[in-house]
Amino acid sequence: MNKKPTAILLLHCPDQPGIISEITKFITDNKGNIVYLDQYVDTVDSMFFMRIEWELDNFLIPREKIKEYITTLYTQRYGITFNLYFNDVKPRMAIFVSKMSHCLYDLLARWKAGEFLVDIPCIVSNHEDLRYVALQFGIPYYVWRIEKDHSNKAEVEKAEMDLLEKENVTFIVLARYMQIISDEMIEAYPHHIINIHHSFLPAFVGAKPYHQAYERGVKIIGATSHYVTAELDAGPIIEQDVVRITHKDTPESLVLKGRDLEKIVLSRAVMKHIERKVLTYKNKTIIFS
Repeated sequence: MNKKPTAILLLHCPDQPGIISEITKFITDNKGNIVYLDQYVDTVDSMFFMRIEWELDNFLIPREKIKEYITTLYTQRYGITFNLYFNDVKPRMAIFVSKMSHCLYDLLARWKAGEFLVDIPCIVSNHEDLRYVALQFGIPYYVWRIEKDHSNKAEVEKAEMDLLEKENVTFIVLARYMQIISDEMIEAYPHHIINIHHSFLPAFVGAKPYHQAYERGVKIIGATSHYVTAELDAGPIIEQDVVRITHKDTPESLVLKGRDLEKIVLSRAVMKHIERKVLTYKNKTIIFS
């Protein structure tokens, strides 16, 4: 990542002539040095997508005014929808877990090694099992047990939402968190809740996908990381990968092979989100290089 402070603009709008030249002219006319530009045109929907990043050292417009300028200049003229970020403002990531540790360990190891430039103010769980992992990494660990009949689910999620707001969390990672997220939390963090599903979606949604794969006799299994939406396991996909299997595999060996894949796929998706290289449109993602 560029060590100088930069602004990152992610935008999409109906495709039309002049958008790239207008945006780049706006930046260069105001003494910004462009360090990254990637764009894509969806010819089916006639939509234009772009990620552009520029240094702020000599930029004439104060960073707190950039969003206002872009809105005024281009929202009505080109119909753009955009998000503006700054590379020196770290995202704040909350991790939700249940009992399985493989994804949590991988995320925290990458964070500790400096791969993930984020702050992790809290780990949230519905079980005590992984508190020892949080203690190893010095991260506060919060537990709210959810009754089997879900009679206290609304109360628990209210407490979780209060914590997320208090800690200024900007996105959530479900690291094998075995609970359904409510519509209210999804609405509060639209396309900012990342899940890992242990199958190559859209195949084998729901519970026990490895057992489903074994029964079906497939020759590959996969893992999928996606943004959470109200429809189960159907949100915009960020990252996927697969591993080959054979008739010799058992449901137990599929689980072991799958867990290696899950943590890698989840970490790739989290990295893309942290780097602000994911743009969502309809129920798809555009992943910039």
